[in-house]
Amino acid sequence: MLKVLKAGFYTTIQDSGRFGLRDKGVPVSGVMDDMSVFKINSLLENKASAAVLEITMTGPTLIFEEDTYMAIGGAEMSATLNNLPIKNYKVYQISIGDILSFGKLEKGFRSYLGVKEGFSVKEVLGSRSFYKPLTKFARLIDNDIVPFNAQQLFEPKISEIKVDCFLDVDVLEVTKGPEFDILNDRQLEEIFSKTFTVAHENNRMAYQLTETITPHAISMLTSATLPGTVQLTPAGKLIVLMKDGQTTGGYPRVIQLTDRSICILAQKKGGDRISIKLV
Repeated sequence: MLKVLKAGFYTTIQDSGRFGLRDKGVPVSGVMDDMSVFKINSLLENKASAAVLEITMTGPTLIFEEDTYMAIGGAEMSATLNNLPIKNYKVYQISIGDILSFGKLEKGFRSYLGVKEGFSVKEVLGSRSFYKPLTKFARLIDNDIVPFNAQQLFEPKISEIKVDCFLDVDVLEVTKGPEFDILNDRQLEEIFSKTFTVAHENNRMAYQLTETITPHAISMLTSATLPGTVQLTPAGKLIVLMKDGQTTGGYPRVIQLTDRSICILAQKKGGDRISIKLV
């Protein structure tokens, strides 16, 4: 088990997501940055779907109440284990009473903590991912207990990996969305030549971009959306749906982020700058 001494800004349990229920209005949820979590679970030789802690902006202070192995990744948050600095993407053996803390956010926005075999909170509709309308909790709070399967016999085949860091990448690659053809030449130029600022209105549901493009007067029926769908409002604002985003929307779906670009955007915070590239 893991006890939360201080929960940080927004710490949740997430796995690979909740699939096959979008026709019933249930979003995918799951980790915002799949690439980082895949590497963590690979190091720990976990299933790709193993649940992790997703730590946003300000990290928690946690005490382990059972032996296990752990690894962290994603954002760089000045993590320490028993007050000693630790690295991203390295396996650490954990003993009862060890304390994991996070300090200053150095780079990125979301960090991830994985343990051997993953966190074992109750599944809801096939997933352990927190999503307030379905699960009891929206996020962890002080003194919460998070269960995991204690693991004592484990010798990692690979104890550390050096990864290509994408936290500095500021180009989001996209494909054409269903309503891409409504864009006129001016709007196309604006989308693909402007540098946009991530608005402070950003969360697990959606990211807004501060700068606008030329407005439009296109009306359409509410239609299906996905994580990474970019909607264009009549006022010319671009809204990028993320993992907890709604399953349908009434704004034109002009472009669609690639899976990698969803991960890149998930590591951006308000004020960060990005550009958009059609692939």
